[in-house]
Amino acid sequence: MKLHVNSSDILVPGTVKSVGDLLEHLKLNQKAAIVELNAAILEKSQHAETELAEGDRIEIVHFVGGG
Repeated sequence: MKLHVNSSDILVPGTVKSVGDLLEHLKLNQKAAIVELNAAILEKSQHAETELAEGDRIEIVHFVGGG
């Protein structure tokens, strides 16, 4: 499936069905990520249940700790 993620078009395998699957595929910590899907910000509790479709536009902001 082709998605538009953070200003880039990417292809993801068929196993990526939800926003939660996408974050896992991209190896991002769901607890530290804010996701906007087609201009709507999702609650973290919605990641696993929100299905993706061909051409969806996704913006992901994730926080990284350090010192």
